[in-house]
Amino acid sequence: MRHFKRFFFPSLVIVLALFLQHGVEPAGLLNDTFTNTLNKAGKVIFIFGFAWLGIAFLRMAKRQLLRQYDMGQKDNLRSRIVYTQYNILEKIIIFIIIVIATAITLMQFDGVRNIGISLFASAGVAGLIIGLSAQKAIGTILAGLQIAITQPIRIDDVVIVENEWGWIEEINLTYVVVKIWDQRRLVVPSTYFLEKPFQNWTRTSADILGTVFIHTDYNVPFEAIRKELTRLLESSPHWDKKVNVLQVTDAKERTVEIRALMSASSSPAAWDLRVYIREHLIEFLRREYPDSLPRTRVIIEENTNSSSNTQPPYSTQKGSPV
Repeated sequence: MRHFKRFFFPSLVIVLALFLQHGVEPAGLLNDTFTNTLNKAGKVIFIFGFAWLGIAFLRMAKRQLLRQYDMGQKDNLRSRIVYTQYNILEKIIIFIIIVIATAITLMQFDGVRNIGISLFASAGVAGLIIGLSAQKAIGTILAGLQIAITQPIRIDDVVIVENEWGWIEEINLTYVVVKIWDQRRLVVPSTYFLEKPFQNWTRTSADILGTVFIHTDYNVPFEAIRKELTRLLESSPHWDKKVNVLQVTDAKERTVEIRALMSASSSPAAWDLRVYIREHLIEFLRREYPDSLPRTRVIIEENTNSSSNTQPPYSTQKGSPV
């Protein structure tokens, strides 16, 4: 039923166009001028009806093909590749269909065709200016086509663009929509992803490593923190049970830097896992080892050398030198 509705209206338009072209003439009730006008209108309606039917068929074929791929899976790399390719190719083919239909329609009118020929013959400078003006737009469209082929980004990829962390929500011919983590939308031209560096956290797979840095005092018990990290990871549903590492990554004059390394199946899960581990490790240190928190030591040394009573270098008796 859904497919019938999708093709019903384009087919009805085509039937109407055929009637205007061939069904009016046998009636013989109209003059030649009006009949020619109806024939022209029938041709135009037929062209756009056929283009409409082609677009409807293209969208139906895309939906049927994409049903085989589930974007809700945790490891959906293959699905993201296919969705990106088909979405961009669909837009390119629809653009080509509309351009061809418009060109064929204009060719049906002699006046438009003659005007176009005269403009091309007498306005070479204007054509050059228009071509230079359209160069950037054409480059943007070609950039969208190149993204579909090379795929530096895909639908639902996790990226950092312009210092913003988010997901690729839409990939169009001329622009890309990035959904920021706080529900904002960042609209970026397609050429950006071919000309400027950006971070793609899910380029080859959806799983990702997360890090938590904690600064402590030198007397911190590393083995106790390592056991607590393992316990916390095992109690969290966000951990994928692949990476669990605690390392001392730096030692400064007052503090020690500890890095907890963990893995998750996706970047949102990694974010929640990092927040959970950071909070509970700090709480663990405050509760069990408060002396291991960063502190500043000041040592005050007292001067213990008291002055002793010594004999003067001379005798107190009169007239007797020392």
